[in-house]
Amino acid sequence: MPRIRLRTQILLLQMVIVTASLAAGFGIIIHRTDTQTRTEFARRAQAIAETVASDQEVQAGAAAQSAARRAGHPATAAELATGPLQRQAAAITARTGVLFVVIADNAGYRLAHPDPTQLDRPLSTDPSAVLGGESELTVQQGTLGDSVRAKAPIRAPDGTVVGLVSVGVPMDTVNQATHRTLMLLISLVAIALTVGAIGSALLTRRWRRLTLSLEPEEMAELIREQDAVLHSGAEGVVAIDTDGIARVINERARELLGITAEPGTPLSELGLTPRVSAVAAEPTTVPVAAAVNERVVLVSSRRVHRDGTDLGTVLTAVDRTDIEALTRELDSVQAMSSALRAQRHESANRLHVVAGLLRDDRTAEALRYLDEITGRAGVAPVPGLERLDEPHLRAFVGAKAARAHERGVVLRVGEETALVGTLAHPVDTTTVVGNLLDNAIDAAAENAAPGARVPAVELDLLRDGHDLVIVVTDTGPGFTVDAPFLEGVTTRSDPTVPGGRGMGLAIARQVARGHGGDVTIAARGGTDGAPTTVLATIPGGVVGDDA
Repeated sequence: MPRIRLRTQILLLQMVIVTASLAAGFGIIIHRTDTQTRTEFARRAQAIAETVASDQEVQAGAAAQSAARRAGHPATAAELATGPLQRQAAAITARTGVLFVVIADNAGYRLAHPDPTQLDRPLSTDPSAVLGGESELTVQQGTLGDSVRAKAPIRAPDGTVVGLVSVGVPMDTVNQATHRTLMLLISLVAIALTVGAIGSALLTRRWRRLTLSLEPEEMAELIREQDAVLHSGAEGVVAIDTDGIARVINERARELLGITAEPGTPLSELGLTPRVSAVAAEPTTVPVAAAVNERVVLVSSRRVHRDGTDLGTVLTAVDRTDIEALTRELDSVQAMSSALRAQRHESANRLHVVAGLLRDDRTAEALRYLDEITGRAGVAPVPGLERLDEPHLRAFVGAKAARAHERGVVLRVGEETALVGTLAHPVDTTTVVGNLLDNAIDAAAENAAPGARVPAVELDLLRDGHDLVIVVTDTGPGFTVDAPFLEGVTTRSDPTVPGGRGMGLAIARQVARGHGGDVTIAARGGTDGAPTTVLATIPGGVVGDDA
């Protein structure tokens, strides 16, 4: 048996609920309407009965007939049929449209009746309560059929009950009135059912449009699949609605962007860095590099539209930390390779000179030439490198010196350097030192001028207990921007470089702060050739003997 679709189930359920509600209400209303109709006709009959009973002629006639019956010579049926009470009762019956108006004496014998053959006969119902002075409203069956009856006592001027008046309204009249009300209610119920069916059909159509004709099971499966894809991807994803509220945050986005807030949080309260917030606020499909905690991420955002409706913004983030590390390592290797090629070329030239001198038997000159070049061979010797005993930094600074040499910059280790022990965080430390040296080398190289002093960078590494202090000084133009630590802010003359500029100091500071340290500018430089100095601290950065 094919399964009924949810929208059909909802439509049927709505129809059942509406029908059941209308049926229950219909039954209650019909019952109350029937009761009210009977009460209305009974009160109408009672009003007629009380009016007839208060008529003086009726009172006098009933008193006379009651007295005659007590005296033993009551009026005959023929006399009553032509008497004033019969005529008056017939006139009232015709005028009011009731079934009957019956007048009886205090002995319960009819004095007026629509059927003359019933005159001077006892009443078909018990009159004792009415003759006792009480009015009565009942539904009874008499000689003229079922009727709603009202009975009222007839009193003499002295208050004595001398008879009664009974007025009846046929049940057919009551039932017809109830039937008319019933038909009206049935019409209203039919209209309500029709409106309900139309409303349910419209609601079903809207449901189908909103759910893309998917069943709940299909939607649940789709959500599970999308959730699995969303949270298993390598990209961080943050979905932001048109009101600036983050509706979806996957785990990768929490990891890359440092988000701890839950979905439903405004964009301004997610704790994003200024650069990431700017990308989220101003969608761009061009990836922008940003430093978040100890990571370098590429962030981009784009507006999402469907059927012409703006649904909001999707912010994506991709980790580039490993790529940046590999890039720095590749730069060092390339710098070393370039330096080795240069040294190979230079050594070949020198060997050609020595070979030529020896062929000419100019041995003395060859020896002097060898003495002159002795000690200058090798790969870009670093002045003061012997002050570094720490193996990681020694190798790292040597590689950076090769890069500096390639750019015409002298990298030296300062005389204040005094570092004993090993690095507690070699990767993070070389990240900080590498970014600071790269910035300093680039700045010094760009500030070089013909005939001016040789551009130089000096590195000092100090130990304060177990804290590592890094001081980098360069002969560059100094910091010409107000906020050099902000992401994307650069002093380079060519900021349009693949991957973006302005990340070095920001990354170095974030890595240092991740260990409780910091990176600050000790001297901005740039004034009358004054050097630029950047100071970095990494608490607990050195372990081992500090003696």
